[in-house]
Amino acid sequence: MTRNVALLAICQAILMTGSSLLIATSALVGVALADNPAWGTLPLALQFAAMTATTVPASLLMQRLGRRPVFLAGLAFALLGVGLAVTSILQGLFALFALASVLLGIFNGIGQFFRFAAADVAGEGNKGRAISWVLAGGIIAGFMGPNLGSWTSGWFEAAFAGSYLVLGAFYLLAIAVVAALRIPRPPRPQAGDGGRSMARIARQPGFIVAVLTAAVGYGVMNIIMVATPLAMAGHAHPFSETAFVIQWHVVAMFLPSFFTGELIRRLGVVSVIQAGVAMMLGCVAINLTGNGVWHYWAALVCLGVGWNFMFIGGTTLLTRVHDEVEKGRTQALNDFLVFGIVSLTALSASALLEAVGWAVLNLSVLPFLLLAALAVLAYAGWWAPRQRTTQASTPG
Repeated sequence: MTRNVALLAICQAILMTGSSLLIATSALVGVALADNPAWGTLPLALQFAAMTATTVPASLLMQRLGRRPVFLAGLAFALLGVGLAVTSILQGLFALFALASVLLGIFNGIGQFFRFAAADVAGEGNKGRAISWVLAGGIIAGFMGPNLGSWTSGWFEAAFAGSYLVLGAFYLLAIAVVAALRIPRPPRPQAGDGGRSMARIARQPGFIVAVLTAAVGYGVMNIIMVATPLAMAGHAHPFSETAFVIQWHVVAMFLPSFFTGELIRRLGVVSVIQAGVAMMLGCVAINLTGNGVWHYWAALVCLGVGWNFMFIGGTTLLTRVHDEVEKGRTQALNDFLVFGIVSLTALSASALLEAVGWAVLNLSVLPFLLLAALAVLAYAGWWAPRQRTTQASTPG
């Protein structure tokens, strides 16, 4: 287990290095290439849309073929994507950059299953811990992604072309790492053993709360994170300061992963999710107090920790609502719904910032955080105890 989890953590680090680079630079590149600045986050939104659309076929293919071949196919799309990104930036072609973002989104959609692959190789009592350790690989991305943009942005006359060129080298390394994975192929379901219908699985309160938690956590994080570089640019902060803020945001996203799994084991998944909601409320409160670089830094650190607690909590909860033969389609539906929300937030971030401003953008996420908090309380106070009572009274 340890070897595979370590390799998956490296894969996660490379995945998130690319993602954090895109977060730090994509909107800036998009604004520079687009005729209308309001379309600046369209490439990033397309990346998330492609990631969303990929989750269902990727999960089903993994159920049939195994994890490793699908991971390798995703990296092939990533290499093509960075090649098109470099070309589009050098040639000033907004549409080609949007296409490159789609290809990178396909890989990101496939790469989301690194965390589920960790759960596959972990024992039943260690799934939360294994998911946490793989996501901890993103700490490297916190330092590499934004700084990669800062260090290499001036390699060519067109800003950030060099950044995407270097990212291609990281994806080549990922191919070698994935080739070394040893994850058992999923068992073929026996005739008549297809598990419950997807509709029945999706009606479970545990599934609903797991999806809602992850979707709200990721969606709120995404809309504030994507808008932050634009807000900082609007207040005349140089890109070096933006890179600093994004860097520590990504570190805050993944550093808690070293102990989030243990917190879930000791305190319970519900308490950890509620702590995540509280951290995100703290982010909004800080963002409303000022526009200095340290305001952005403190807010995005809170945002990152909140995302970690909510996303790992939701992912861990999801592993409890399906059995082995139901795994592929349950995970596919979960990620399709979660990243569908993420796509909408990426598309709306720049337009919302342009239309209503930074303060109202932050206030707009409060109803969704309240909804997640209430849903988790209802789960803990009513459904989970009721399920335990039902199971205890079932004969046999």
